[in-house]
Amino acid sequence: MSRRQRVLIDATAMPANHGGVARYIYGVLEGFPPESIDLFVACQPDDAPTVAAVVPWAHILKTSPALRARPLRMLWEQFVLPLRAVRHRIDVIHSPHYSYPLLWARRRVVTLHDATFFSHPLVHTSLKRLYFRGWIRRAWRSADAIVTPSAATASELSRYLGAPHGVVSVAHLGVNSSRFHPPTPDQLDDFRADHGLDDTHDWFAFLGTIEPRKNVGSLLDAYAAIRSELGESAPRLLIAGARGWDVEAISRLDAMGANSGVSSLGYVPVDHLAALLGGAVAVVYPSFGEGFGLPVVEAMSCGATVITTRHLAIPEVGGDAVLYTEPDAASLREAMLNVLDDDAMRTDMSARAIVRATKFDWAATALAHLRAYEKTPSDAAAAVAGFEES
Repeated sequence: MSRRQRVLIDATAMPANHGGVARYIYGVLEGFPPESIDLFVACQPDDAPTVAAVVPWAHILKTSPALRARPLRMLWEQFVLPLRAVRHRIDVIHSPHYSYPLLWARRRVVTLHDATFFSHPLVHTSLKRLYFRGWIRRAWRSADAIVTPSAATASELSRYLGAPHGVVSVAHLGVNSSRFHPPTPDQLDDFRADHGLDDTHDWFAFLGTIEPRKNVGSLLDAYAAIRSELGESAPRLLIAGARGWDVEAISRLDAMGANSGVSSLGYVPVDHLAALLGGAVAVVYPSFGEGFGLPVVEAMSCGATVITTRHLAIPEVGGDAVLYTEPDAASLREAMLNVLDDDAMRTDMSARAIVRATKFDWAATALAHLRAYEKTPSDAAAAVAGFEES
């Protein structure tokens, strides 16, 4: 009997605040059938307890806390990770966030989350463009398998980079319905209490890193127009997510007073997101482009009415269960007011959203990854032609 495939997932790139990348990694780990592979997970020491709880059957390889600094993590990835992989007789290294160990000579699987470093370069800093474009090109031309979260991302990468070296597998991300579900009355009460909202306060919600492609500036402009029209009766605007590099939007948020109606919540724990999203009049996600759009799926799973754009992968995710608009402030304002004035539409969109969200399952995501671990470069021709949605 042949031994099970030994796969090492490098989870050291997860940030301390568990945003989208961390939810992706944990979702895939949770979706693996127990004992389906001989799984090794390299992670930061403070992530180890959570990883062990999610996959108790995996081997946990703890690293140094110093690897939170990217330069040290990159050195570890390039020179230490391959040695540890050899020591544990690893067959496949899966690098789930663009970069991967160049010295590793066995099977390499790399996740490329989006193509916006090529399609929308100006929404990234020059350093990020240089760094991520370089790693995306390397992975596309040398990895044995590429995983993308959407067919749109795979198509965009192919358009900019040509045919890949290895197999490209599309693995839609999933949603954990035990966490992302229509909120209970108690969850809503707790959320209101935590954020100073009484029963008369409705809200629009945004969830995402404050970075240029999320288009928070246009959302603030749209909301300011609504607030000007409706005054104190306007729903609040709750901005949740880590601070990124949209300096202008962050400065505006910092300058807003108590009478603006806008609250910048920063990082919101995952267990509080059902109330934030599902309790909102609408979740507004005016992004210029996404590789997948995990907040859209999470909001749908919470029964939210989602207002978003048609750019890149978002229509692939939202289908007919979200409301589409252009990303400019005037269009956003109109869409937000339409939702606010139409209870029947909100009820209909909520029902559609919940059904649509059930199509995104971490077990299916994990299965697509298992297939990517097994495939060989000879499979690439068929995969590239249509970007298989595993």
